Amino acid sequence: MFKSTVSTLLRRSNCIANPSSTRAFAATASPDEPLVKTALYSLHKEIGGDMVPFAGYSLPVLYKSENGGVMKEHLWCRADGKAAMFDVSHMGQIRWHGKDGAAFLEKIVVGDIAGLGEGSGCLSLVTNEQGGILDDTVITNAGDHIYMVVNGATKFGDMKHFQEQMDKFDGDVTMEYLEDSMQLLAIQGPGAAEAVKKLLPSGFDLAKMAFMTGVETTLDGIDGCRITRCGYTGEDGFEIAMPADNAESIASKLLSDPAVNATGLGARDSLRLEAGLCLYGHDLNETINPVEATLAWTMGGPKGRCRKEGGFLGAEHILKPDGKLQKVTKKRVGIMGMKAPAREGAEIYDATGENKIGDVTSGTFSPCLKAPIAMGYVETPLAKAGTEISLKIRGKMQKAAITKMPFVESRYYRVPE
Repeated sequence: MFKSTVSTLLRRSNCIANPSSTRAFAATASPDEPLVKTALYSLHKEIGGDMVPFAGYSLPVLYKSENGGVMKEHLWCRADGKAAMFDVSHMGQIRWHGKDGAAFLEKIVVGDIAGLGEGSGCLSLVTNEQGGILDDTVITNAGDHIYMVVNGATKFGDMKHFQEQMDKFDGDVTMEYLEDSMQLLAIQGPGAAEAVKKLLPSGFDLAKMAFMTGVETTLDGIDGCRITRCGYTGEDGFEIAMPADNAESIASKLLSDPAVNATGLGARDSLRLEAGLCLYGHDLNETINPVEATLAWTMGGPKGRCRKEGGFLGAEHILKPDGKLQKVTKKRVGIMGMKAPAREGAEIYDATGENKIGDVTSGTFSPCLKAPIAMGYVETPLAKAGTEISLKIRGKMQKAAITKMPFVESRYYRVPE
């Protein structure tokens, strides 16, 4: 099962360099350009990283070590007291400056950015003129600037789009792309807080750090770092940014903790799918809008400012004038019950097996549930949990059912009351 998970990641990484593929990968390095190596490349190789092309970078799909391999790496991340460390330095880190920064961002992303308190962040979506999703992003109010992280495969296309919109904007805003001068690590799992705490200054109280908040700090005595309590596994965790020159020493310090395990792209994909989270370019793209993706919550509630005012690109295709959601013909759903994993592109049919109603966008074998799981889009009337469906897998029909997500219960951190 997990050889197929790795091969799926390799197919996806090949798609990244294919100029005929979707926009998600069109802005990445061409096949003729050398892959970018993160500051941890040598460390990855030293500890058994199986390096593959991904988003124009050379990154480990898994590690050939005692606790390596997709299955072991995945289960380690979910185990009590354990934490997984991912190199996510391929992602784009951007700082927005200027007194009109929030106002500008509210024209290119959904959500109440101006309403974020200092240190608070949110998941948001970059939309186009038709309301389609160009990218998903995490945005944090960093006080004297706004900190944004976008996907590695889309970052150059995103920034081109941002610049085009800035050229039309009459206000004080500038975009600072941090390039590869800042590296990014994700530490995820029940033991993530204990592992990260060892690098933080004395007096830094992680217990009071809420999910989706971030702050600049020192890590292992190194200035110019940033920690955000977030992640993409469904577990508690952090993304930590640090100067490239110090990335290897910080990563090595984390890995010296026996509770921390280096983890590659393979497990990152299966973990996010168990958590019911989207992978851009597969579950999200520029033809899918937030309502279809069941991500309308990123725009806030029906009485919130974003829903009432709109104002972002494509809002008129997503929201009615009163802020209510426009009806859609398809919705993103979870799928279980099939005997074999349904991969991306597998066709979804109604229970009779005669009428096609959608397509699978992500699928794998769940290490925690020990069963196949999938995500896809189906016609809205058939999107209710419990609806019986059929999947066409390798030319044969298999019975399955629509199910709620996440597939595995999320354990995001909540500050004790």
